[in-house]
Amino acid sequence: MKSESRDDRGLQVEQFRKVCRENGIKVTPQRLEVFLEILGATDHPSAEEVFRRVRRKLPMISLDTVYRTLTTFDELGLIATLRSLEDRSRFDPNTREHHHVVCTGCKRVMDIFWPEIDALSMPPQVEDWGKVETKHVLLRGTCSTCLLKIESEAD
Repeated sequence: MKSESRDDRGLQVEQFRKVCRENGIKVTPQRLEVFLEILGATDHPSAEEVFRRVRRKLPMISLDTVYRTLTTFDELGLIATLRSLEDRSRFDPNTREHHHVVCTGCKRVMDIFWPEIDALSMPPQVEDWGKVETKHVLLRGTCSTCLLKIESEAD
């Protein structure tokens, strides 16, 4: 199973290099490291979290470089940006259409695939509004870990 994910990662890095080349963007060590960090993340990190992680390998990288790099990657479709989570954006390596559930306690974000929602047609008022290009459902609630913590504190 690990070799499959290494193969997938290699393909994603090759795709990254190709997209950069096609858009005239140089693949610098900083850009590659930021991309690899997002690619390996399962927690939908903020720019500040990406910065802290990348800085372990590249101590001279700036927060501004990380912000600009993430913005560029989002514009190129290499990553997805989740806005309206807390007070800052979070970043997702999964660019396939999917949805998210967010814990209002610990702020953990989880990807969910919900084909039934994807298959729904738009309500008439949305169809009258114009053309919808993507659907994204954001569910908020309390995760099981936080619920257990709340229950144990109540005892």
